[in-house]
Amino acid sequence: MLSTAVDLHAAPASHPVSPRDEDHALVLAAGAGDVRAFEQLYRRHSGRVHALLWRLCGHEARAQDLVQDAFVKAWQALPGFRFESAFSTWLHRLAVNTALMQLRARRGGEAMENSDEALDAQATPDSAGLRTALAIDLERAIATLPPRARAVLVLYDIEGWKHEEIATELGMAVGSSKAQLHRARQLLRARLGEDHERD
Repeated sequence: MLSTAVDLHAAPASHPVSPRDEDHALVLAAGAGDVRAFEQLYRRHSGRVHALLWRLCGHEARAQDLVQDAFVKAWQALPGFRFESAFSTWLHRLAVNTALMQLRARRGGEAMENSDEALDAQATPDSAGLRTALAIDLERAIATLPPRARAVLVLYDIEGWKHEEIATELGMAVGSSKAQLHRARQLLRARLGEDHERD
């Protein structure tokens, strides 16, 4: 295993190192086999990747598994990283693709997901009957959406993807992506409204 020392703090005080430059140095070292450099990349980016994947899958344990899968794939792909975009952008896209591959693999529930009863069938943080006095927040409300509707909502409204990109990644028509987004927004409004009515 090649070990490359990466001293991110060696730059003179008059020339602070930007986070992107720090990532660049770490990616070069990790791509050459430096495990410690990759561990630093993991520490720098795993929190944001986890938040994104949690939104996409709506399940904590699954999100943690997906984070690990995404970083394993990143480690394997780093030697071919061409620096055409920021490492964080590349990693973000890789993580989303990892989650979407799992979503496509779990398509067996797609028929159920298109029914009006889909919300009732989704596990929620309150499914054990432990309802808190606080109103459900947006993150928890998103987690209750059917998987494909949730994916479209997160990718379009939060991540800024276009319907064409979403349709390609999820294997659906552009019109279906738009319909899923509309449905997700309606379900989200209804879910938040129901919760506020109970307050």
